Amino acid sequence: MPDMLAIFRFYAAEEIDFDLDLREIQGQERLDVLCGFLAAIGRRLGKAVLMDSEGGDGSRPALGFDIEADRVVMLIEPPVRWGEIGPYPRG
Repeated sequence: MPDMLAIFRFYAAEEIDFDLDLREIQGQERLDVLCGFLAAIGRRLGKAVLMDSEGGDGSRPALGFDIEADRVVMLIEPPVRWGEIGPYPRG
């Protein structure tokens, strides 16, 4: 991935683990590069590729390459922002 660092760790023969600094993924162009990277791995291996959050245990991946859909998909709902849920509740 150009101008993005991926650090690979080989913990198990059946898994590919790597870390990314999400601060390097700013803007649509960089996000497209990440999605292309995940898709390339998934297509090459013929398997789903899951991306977990920092410190995650793998039980709730945030996004991933869906082999059947042949695209990267969101796997969790994005966080809600205050402005999107209406006025601040008063009590």
